[in-house]
Amino acid sequence: MSTAERDTIAEPTTETPVEATTTNRKQPFPRGFLDTISTGWAERPESIPAPRAQASYAATRRAAVSAAFPGKRLVIPAGSLKQRSNDTDYPYRAHSAFAHLTGWASDSEPDSILVFDPTDDGHDVTLYFRERADRTTTEFYADATVGEFWIGPRPSLEGVAADLAVETQHLDRFAAVEGELVLEEDDDLTRFVSELRLVKDEFEITEMRRAVDITAQGFEDVIRSLPEAIAHARGERVVEGVFHRRAREDGNGEGYDTIAASGPHACYLHWTRNDGTVVPGDLILVDAGVEADSLYTADITRTLPVSGTFTEVQRRVYETVREAADAAFAAARIGVRFREVHEAAMRVIAARVAEWGLLPVTAQEALDGDAGGQHRRYMVHGTSHHLGIDVHDCAQARREMYYDGILAPGMVFTIEPGLYFQIDDLTVPAEYRGIGVRIEDDILMTEDGPVNLSADIPRTADEVEAWIARIQG
Repeated sequence: MSTAERDTIAEPTTETPVEATTTNRKQPFPRGFLDTISTGWAERPESIPAPRAQASYAATRRAAVSAAFPGKRLVIPAGSLKQRSNDTDYPYRAHSAFAHLTGWASDSEPDSILVFDPTDDGHDVTLYFRERADRTTTEFYADATVGEFWIGPRPSLEGVAADLAVETQHLDRFAAVEGELVLEEDDDLTRFVSELRLVKDEFEITEMRRAVDITAQGFEDVIRSLPEAIAHARGERVVEGVFHRRAREDGNGEGYDTIAASGPHACYLHWTRNDGTVVPGDLILVDAGVEADSLYTADITRTLPVSGTFTEVQRRVYETVREAADAAFAAARIGVRFREVHEAAMRVIAARVAEWGLLPVTAQEALDGDAGGQHRRYMVHGTSHHLGIDVHDCAQARREMYYDGILAPGMVFTIEPGLYFQIDDLTVPAEYRGIGVRIEDDILMTEDGPVNLSADIPRTADEVEAWIARIQG
């Protein structure tokens, strides 16, 4: 039943018989319904859970926030439902900082608020949310947004307190206080909780490995679906749908809109319309990542030859991108600046496109200063971004902590160079036009150097061809 359908039979009740007339679509509740709806329900025994695995890690994160803002009241809202159209909403996802600091992930409640109240030695932390409605209240059956008759059971204060190991209160008891610092309103608080995620803890790394593993299965599903995609007028949608099924069956969903870009569409960096054909002889660039129930996401790109084998030119471009990715991986070492990973990839890209005669200057001139950058026409994006509970994690961090930051153990980021020769780009020979390639992996920094979390997903041209042959039989 859609929201629109259910609203045609629901309206706020009154204690007196409702008139037979209705306003627009809403029908009144008859007296017989009002007299009986709160009766005849079985008891709902409360099962108090043990703290979830993430609870202790979230407590450590909250302690870091408390220490950074002594004497300040801090307010971390989870966020509300967002309207998609008329009376339908987008699927709910809590603010990443709220999820990070509570451990409440895909099962969190809209409009919840995490509050740090200052004390002499730190903060008292309370999680406010809308507790389940008693079946004797009108909310239970008349409110299609939060009523349990409509959306199913909601958690209790006691259950969430035990689950997350944090004090809970009903949302109605929350009151704003003058001078409090509110996430997304106070720059210092917003920056701090973003930078707090630059280094991942053990739980986060485990969840990111889980997200990568499910994503790898999704890519194999995509390869199996290529014959079906070829046969469909909107084959890119077939690819998108197949990956979506894996993401929803084994995770919370996708961490971002899937890019299923076939042929010339692969040259558009954020192609998410996915309404094109999948043509034998072309490449299809699939940029997709599963978000686990914990909300940690993978971010993987593989570029696949639709027919199962690369042409000579496609292979040349593909292997250049792979070479750039390998150079970036080699540059990722503890103590180097994050931007040096990008610079290593750019040196390869500039050298190769210069060799192919695509630049009006030498590779070195392209790499030098403000007068350079000619090679960026064919790779306008950066090589890496931090990854975690957001696909572009830590986005509010200061530049000196992010782009110019020093690589440290526990950081997780992408390496994703590419080459994109758009179909109407007259600066490249015709044989290159319409070819777009990106290879993206998820990298964990350790004391011993970088670890490619997605290394089991084939990367080289030979490996990709063998991968497709094996899966398609």
